[in-house]
This record gives sequence, structure tokens and C-alpha cells, in this order.
Amino acid sequence: MGLFDRLKARLTRTREAISDGISALFRGGRPIDDQLLRELEELLYTSDLGPLAGSLCAELSRLHKRGELKGEEDVRTRLRQMLLDRLSQDTAEPTLDKHPSVILVVGVNGSGKTTSIAKLAHRFQQQKKSVLLAAGDTFRAAAADQLEIWAQRNGAAIVRGKPGADPASVAFEGVEKALATGIDVLLIDTAGRLHTQKNLMDELHKVRRVIEKRLPGAPHETWLVLDGTNGQNAIQQAKLFTAAVSVTGLVISKLDGTARGGAVFGIKEALGLPVRYIGTGEQLEMLEPFDPQSFVDAILAPASR
Repeated sequence: MGLFDRLKARLTRTREAISDGISALFRGGRPIDDQLLRELEELLYTSDLGPLAGSLCAELSRLHKRGELKGEEDVRTRLRQMLLDRLSQDTAEPTLDKHPSVILVVGVNGSGKTTSIAKLAHRFQQQKKSVLLAAGDTFRAAAADQLEIWAQRNGAAIVRGKPGADPASVAFEGVEKALATGIDVLLIDTAGRLHTQKNLMDELHKVRRVIEKRLPGAPHETWLVLDGTNGQNAIQQAKLFTAAVSVTGLVISKLDGTARGGAVFGIKEALGLPVRYIGTGEQLEMLEPFDPQSFVDAILAPASR
């Protein structure tokens, strides 16, 4: 099964909200008019495209007035291209060519951060890379325990401190061990206590400083995990993190269980950051590199395709 088919199967609720919604608007051969375009804007907005829905439909309206939209197929074709244009910066997986490549993973508690780290570890191991995990969320023993369980399932090594230990010391130990043992990829988990924003952000600053001091140029990537089911609400969370650390990419989790996958476009529009991976299920292999064309085609595909 190719990427398009996997995404179409796993993003069913988003596809039903957007693609099936478009089909419903045109049911019975309904012609394009201002009312239909207003209903399309509402459809896109409720699918969590946010303010982007208005600009898309304004452009469709201009095309309609110029006589360039004749029916449903024209709308789908133009909408597809406009959505792809919004994702033009998103390319293939990043090349992790440092040894070790240090990846700092941030995000609020409950975003799917720890599970996403496990999936990333699995993915990199499938690429024949050795992986080390560092359990930097030391304030929640359950987070470190969960990461250790995932490490065992993956057959990956893990570094963890005592409950309440300094997260920066765990990150430092992780870098030390990665250097000493020739690890290819070091994935560092972090705390996500958004309700203590200043303390959390200060902590993230410290973790980055300690990593960089031990290994100049690291972390090489900082990925922010966002819960796809939060839709537009994820944007405010993201802004807090991007203000605190130099985020280089996004991992959007839980897209299989939501009709709000359109939020990917709103998040991308608001933050201007590349989406690196999307989570499409609970199994370890259900983390896909973000491919704009496959994603857009999967959520716009008519049910018959």
C-alpha cells in the first residue's frame, strides 16, 4: 500500500469532512454561485482551516467571476493547487547526517510527545540507524516509565535520571553516552508543563545551552509535537514554544482520530514551519513523513477513488 492509500485509509474523518462535504455541496448538479462559495468557506472553516478558509474562497470567487470554474471538478482542482501552494516549504525527511544527530522534542503533556518519540525511534531504526532515548521529562515519573517501555519494545538504549532530577543533566548524559557509544540519533524528551510557562521555558533554554556546550551545533533539530485533535487551538501552544526555543519542524499527532486534519494548513500558515511527520495511528509504524501531495490528495479524494 502506497503513502496516498495509507493516508486515505487513516485520515478518513478529515476526508469525510472536507471531500465528502464538497460532494454534498454539488449534489444534484448544483451550479457554482455566491451562496455555494459561502457554504464552502463555512465547510473549510469548520474543518479547521481557520482564517485560511476565507482567503481560499476569495480566490475561488475571483476565478468564478472570470469564468474559470465550471463545476465541482474545477473547484477540487483549484483548491488542491492552492492547498499545495501553502505547503510548498515542506519537503522530504530531514537528512540526519551528524553523528550523533541530536533531536530535542518539545510539546505539552498529552500532545502525544512520548509516543511520537517512540515512533521516531522505530522509524530511524528501520533506516538502520542506532538510536538512544533520553528521558528528560523528570517531573513525571510516568513519562520516563512510558519512554522506557517504548525503548524496550524498540530495542533502543535509554538514559533516565531519578524523579525530579535536573532535565539538563539527563540531556547532558544522553549526549555523553551518544558520543561514547557511536550512536546515530539521540532523541531527547522534555517536560510539557504548560501551566508553569515561565519555568518550563526557562528549563528548555537551559537544556539547549547544556547540549550546545557539550556538543557545539546541537541540538541539530528541535521538533514540536502538536495534537492534531486540538485543531486551531494548537496554534497558541505552538507560539509559546516557538518563542522559547528555535523550533525547526513540527510533528502533528493523532490525525487518524479527528475530522480536524485541516488544521495542518492553519498551523503551517501561522507558524511558517515545515511539518516533518504526522501520526496516523497507535502502532509504532503509524508515523508518516509529511508529503504535501499525498496529504492533500488523501483529504480531497472523492469516496469513489
